[in-house]
Amino acid sequence: MKAMDGKTELQMLAFQAPKIRLLRSLSIEESETMQVLDLAVLPEPEFDLPIFCANFFTAANMNIVVLDLNPLYDVMSHSDYKQKYYKNLMPLGLQYTNILPWGGKITSESLRFFSPIVIWTKFTSSQDKHNILYSAFMDYYKAWLELMDQASEEMDASQVVCNREAQHKYLSWRAEKDPGHQLLKKLIGESHAKDLIRSFLFNGVDTLGSKTFLDYFPEYWCENGSVNQKRSMIGKSFETRPWDTGGEFIGNDIR
Repeated sequence: MKAMDGKTELQMLAFQAPKIRLLRSLSIEESETMQVLDLAVLPEPEFDLPIFCANFFTAANMNIVVLDLNPLYDVMSHSDYKQKYYKNLMPLGLQYTNILPWGGKITSESLRFFSPIVIWTKFTSSQDKHNILYSAFMDYYKAWLELMDQASEEMDASQVVCNREAQHKYLSWRAEKDPGHQLLKKLIGESHAKDLIRSFLFNGVDTLGSKTFLDYFPEYWCENGSVNQKRSMIGKSFETRPWDTGGEFIGNDIR
């Protein structure tokens, strides 16, 4: 897809495979001034696998990065899920989070969709940092693929329903609050951006469930029935990594 400026190109790819409901990527090239990669892998609801997430944004000389195996269930309230998927990945996370430091404030609302191994970082462009980031990307993706290979299909219908709703909640949050929305509106206009977000980037938000964003997150409700555009309603954010080296949440101790 060509952007409205006639120069910038948006490239989209999507795949489906056993255990994978959707593997999709969006890459944006704006001459040499901006590059974007947004890649996600979402499992079928019969599996409670994390969601692979890679969001890389480069403009001028600055890089903004989120790389994670986003938990399907909030690891701060589902310790069994954290134990199942992240206990053995903590050494991998520490390998990279020690050299790609925390990127600054993350709201408490957004944090519930991140894992203890999330790489959230900002850095000035350099070949060394880009090499480290590429290595992290490959290692995290391989880790996700190994989890997928080991995953067994859930036979309990009620758990499949829970998995489907959990993924729908995740998609509802991302489709409404993802920070890349403004860039897409600028590039391709509001109507095309909305369609790209709901039908491609967060495909499933209109089909996996019938609940609305406000059903999941009623704290964002405005008196006129619209969604509050604030990033955070609680007003708390985390300027430093809110997990210790063992993956235990220490955010309540951070001021």
